[in-house]
Amino acid sequence: MSSEQWFTLLVGLVALERLAELVISTRNARAALARGGVESGQGHYRPMVLLHIALLAGALAEVWWLDRPWVPALGWSMLAAVLIAQGLRWWCILVLGRAWNTRVIVVPGGERVERGPYRWLPHPNYVAVVLEGVALPLVHGAWVTAAVFTVLNAWLLTVRIRVEDRALRQLT
Repeated sequence: MSSEQWFTLLVGLVALERLAELVISTRNARAALARGGVESGQGHYRPMVLLHIALLAGALAEVWWLDRPWVPALGWSMLAAVLIAQGLRWWCILVLGRAWNTRVIVVPGGERVERGPYRWLPHPNYVAVVLEGVALPLVHGAWVTAAVFTVLNAWLLTVRIRVEDRALRQLT
């Protein structure tokens, strides 16, 4: 297989991982809403989803259409970063349990989680998103996708974190 085909397989695996996240998220969001949860920040959710889809599609398009080269030193180090990001993301999912979902839903009477990676960082899942957004495209030299995603994601995360922090203050 060519390096482009291997990269396509990697992006496909990340897409499958994202689908698994959505299954878990949908189940947890429904349960939270059934327990009286209140959703905040619905306005930024669709752009966030579209940006994450664009990350995967953009990385593939850039590699295939712009003939980005495989640079082993960059590729292997960025693959390691992608794997670290996935590990951090799933650590967050496991620690938050039923409270984890891709939306901002706060259940009255719930408690803020302060264990696992949340002991050290207020938003560790977003660290994983930032790391993956840079690293995944760079596995195969798709630097334009990495740069554009990073800039747009930085803007989106400022909105998202403000919404999330405001919602979480309701728990304290």
